[in-house]
Amino acid sequence: MRLATWMPFEVAVRELGFFWGVSLSEATVRRHAYAAGAAHVAVQAAAVERIERGEQPPGPPGPAVQLVSADGAMVPLVGGQWAEARTLAIGTVGPPRRDPKTGEWDVHASELTYFSRLADAETFSRLATVEFWARGTEHAGVVVAPLDGSEWLQGLLDAHRPDAVRVLDFPHALQHVADAGRATFADPAAGAAWLTEQAHRLKHDDPQRVLEALRALPVEAATDPVAATAAREATLGYLEKRRAQLRYAEFRVLGYPIGSGCVESANKLVVQARLKGPGMHWARPHVDPMLALRTVACSGRWTEAWPRIVAELRDAVAGRRTARRRARRAEPPAPLSRPAPHRASVEPLRRLPPRRAPTIVAGRPTAAHPWKRRALGHPTAAAPTSAKS
Repeated sequence: MRLATWMPFEVAVRELGFFWGVSLSEATVRRHAYAAGAAHVAVQAAAVERIERGEQPPGPPGPAVQLVSADGAMVPLVGGQWAEARTLAIGTVGPPRRDPKTGEWDVHASELTYFSRLADAETFSRLATVEFWARGTEHAGVVVAPLDGSEWLQGLLDAHRPDAVRVLDFPHALQHVADAGRATFADPAAGAAWLTEQAHRLKHDDPQRVLEALRALPVEAATDPVAATAAREATLGYLEKRRAQLRYAEFRVLGYPIGSGCVESANKLVVQARLKGPGMHWARPHVDPMLALRTVACSGRWTEAWPRIVAELRDAVAGRRTARRRARRAEPPAPLSRPAPHRASVEPLRRLPPRRAPTIVAGRPTAAHPWKRRALGHPTAAAPTSAKS
């Protein structure tokens, strides 16, 4: 199953045969991989239910500064359809390190773990409880959440850590600023210079200066003033709504990450590297089992999770056997239908005439001889016949 988690099923079959001389069909490997993944999905779902009932022991204390980020990636389904798999990444934020190329201080997260499901936002938030619990998010000192502007991500934080420091992903914010500048400046060089200035302000200065620069864009001189005005107003509306999440200079001083690169890498590592290969199309029920195995492997938890997966598989087999036995006991056995015995057709017996007594015995006439019967006056004696003349 571990090989099938990392590579396409047909490749896993080939590698099994090459290294261990094991001959398995692709269908067998596929079936067992889906079963193992579904078992892990069931294990995690059961843990969520225990947490909700208050039956799960408290999680670990959590680090001093924890990174929480989430995003979605599209998965190809059979029939030419696509569906969004949501992925959560949680890591421990370490002290800043100076980039030897740029000289700037960068923030990195370690001990990254992942949770991924093909689910709507509300369902994903509930199921992800198991990962938040495992990483001690509730008890972490500070939770920093660099995210894009999607509303469902804000709901995820509201459910699990409302006091998280919310950071609008810096490249995402800069892209909106670039859209407004591109719609305004006809000269590409002028637009690039303006964007470089705003990027530096956005990262190192008060974001209010960037908002003021957006308002001062010369949209009247644009090739299409109407389109430029619309782009400027849309960018201003988007950024002003998230004004508190643009304090990048302050975040960097505190040693907080300002980009969601961890979860973008998670989308590639967990989802795309295995589920978006050439020609791959997945049945919807098989996506979550594969995502579950991918998160186990990519989080480095295989040794921890595999015994639970095996136990769940065995319990499922035992449960099916018990259900079959109970079903047999509950239903009385059907009577055996035996074929009717074959009876040959017999013609009805004909009544035989009564047996007549012998008329001559030892050369002498008996009482049944007609002569004797006439002589004795037997009632059944035949009348004498007249002599012929």
